Amino acid sequence: MLFGKKKSVAGLDVGSSSIKVVELDGKVNSLNLVSLGFENLPDDTVVDGQIMELNSVSEVIQNVCKDHQIKSNQVVTSVSGHSVIIKNIILPQMSREELEESIDWHAEEHIPYDLSDVSLDYHVTDEDEESTQVLIAACKRERLDNIKQAIQLSGKQPMVIDVDTFALQNCYEVNYQPDESQVVTLLNIGASTMNVNIVKGSNSLFTRDITVGGSQFTDILQRSLGFSFQQAEAVKRGVADAVEDLDEKAIEPLMNNVTEMVAMEIQKTFDFYRATTEDDEIAVEKILISGGGSKLVGLAEDLSSRLELPVEVLDPFRQIKVDTRKFDPDYLSEIMPEMAVAVGLAIRGVELK
Repeated sequence: MLFGKKKSVAGLDVGSSSIKVVELDGKVNSLNLVSLGFENLPDDTVVDGQIMELNSVSEVIQNVCKDHQIKSNQVVTSVSGHSVIIKNIILPQMSREELEESIDWHAEEHIPYDLSDVSLDYHVTDEDEESTQVLIAACKRERLDNIKQAIQLSGKQPMVIDVDTFALQNCYEVNYQPDESQVVTLLNIGASTMNVNIVKGSNSLFTRDITVGGSQFTDILQRSLGFSFQQAEAVKRGVADAVEDLDEKAIEPLMNNVTEMVAMEIQKTFDFYRATTEDDEIAVEKILISGGGSKLVGLAEDLSSRLELPVEVLDPFRQIKVDTRKFDPDYLSEIMPEMAVAVGLAIRGVELK
């Protein structure tokens, strides 16, 4: 189920370059960090969201859970990318029974796959006397089977498979408690994919997954300047003395080219959204960025300048109690941007405890 009953389980984010896992306890308005883990994946283990090396991924999941004392055997995980379709649709006013009976028929108009090949779920976001607004989410069954198999091989049991975009939104809502009129864009920059979610209060207005990510910055430094992967990653993140005799003047235009591409894709998303809405009053107030790609030195400032909007790094632990005797604040600060989706998934695990 993409919108399913939630149990108290760990949040497991299987990204294209790393595994992140988070355990929380308490209640949604009073959460405590129990444990968390982060471990990089070997190159090309996950490509475009598809797990290519099941054994490698399951081994890393096992290792990260063992090394960081993740006690729960049940997990909430998520998917994103081209296999996932998310649509906001407006239907005539109808009862829940009528909606349940007709949702497949309505969904067929919006999903470019045969319904027998996808897992479909929906959520009513708003309704009045004339209409019912429904958020539908569908994912190819083969993609769900792929991630379920990797998790089960690790000895864990996937209880809910969510969508990265909604996990990030869950993390945002709990930590930022937005009022219903506030319009924010959530931007999760992974290694190979950006998830964009325009949110008003607690309602998702428009989502888009873009095949641009942090790896583009690394690739251009490797290709153009002959850096190793490790050197390019370090330079990208502004590590001092990452490369001897570093020529800053050669790096800046390369990084600017990719930043410009990222900004253009975000602007294109805003244009797509405006083309699909009749509400001209809605304007994005700020952008909150997360994901490993958001750690690029100066990225928030560059995007803010290009898009003429405030851009901040999302803090997934803003409203979560963290015992600094157990968790090193410097380490948490370092991995914080990567943990937003995993935190959102872990919140799902305690919401209906």
